[in-house]
Amino acid sequence: VLFLTALTRSEDESTGFDAGGADFIHKPFNPVTVLARVRTHLQLKLAEDHLLRHNAQLSGELDARRREVERLRDTTLFVMVSLAEFRDADTGNHIQRTQEYVRTLARWVAAQPGGPTGWTEEAIDELAKAAPLHDIGKVAIPDGILLKAGKLSPDEWRVMMTHAEHGSDLLQRAIDRLGDDAGLMLTFGKQIARHHHEKWDGSGYPDGLAREAIPLAARLMAVADVYDALISVRPYKQAMTHEEALAFIRDGSGSHFDPRVVEALEACVDEVRLIASRWAD
Repeated sequence: VLFLTALTRSEDESTGFDAGGADFIHKPFNPVTVLARVRTHLQLKLAEDHLLRHNAQLSGELDARRREVERLRDTTLFVMVSLAEFRDADTGNHIQRTQEYVRTLARWVAAQPGGPTGWTEEAIDELAKAAPLHDIGKVAIPDGILLKAGKLSPDEWRVMMTHAEHGSDLLQRAIDRLGDDAGLMLTFGKQIARHHHEKWDGSGYPDGLAREAIPLAARLMAVADVYDALISVRPYKQAMTHEEALAFIRDGSGSHFDPRVVEALEACVDEVRLIASRWAD
């Protein structure tokens, strides 16, 4: 908007500009001057529109690049997890089920009063993507122990327990290499890999952490991992029913498991059953 006016006070000009005016031309005016001013403002508008379109194009290209990087990251994660899973074929669809259990439990916990700060849907998605990394450290366990059909000896069990530290160390190397680009998924992944065998009362491994000292991501994974193991058939055991597994988890509330996460499992039990059915072995 160009104002053509006989008003000459600076207050009038300020009012006009505040109202959205682009220029202020006083009477009497020269038509050549008016046309030049109009031409200048049209050129500025064209330049602004071009800049906006260019920025939109760049933003689209950056989004496409980000999605490409995320797909590459997710593919790399899939390969890493598959390497561990390939050596222990008895786990079936355990990875997919526990991933969705963790997502479901995390959503419930995040929605409660006093829930974790910053756990947006995007953060929970990163957590769910990290869940399959919980046993990545098993790639460092010898086949004679990892695949043993019978009961492990005390020495063998001590070796098996080191998978938590091996997994944490492996993911820390990835975090160190990526630096600021490591992202939330690897941070969650390291927490889960190292601490998903910790117990609420401090009797777990590898660090003997207790209560809130155990990262919440690992507390969620602990319930998801044990629940799925209980309802799954293995060469050395029969599967529990969902009711039996839930009762087992409930009995461990406050000793093995975070009571709040157990509450989440009970609140979400119908959805958890659907996940187990959808990804049945």
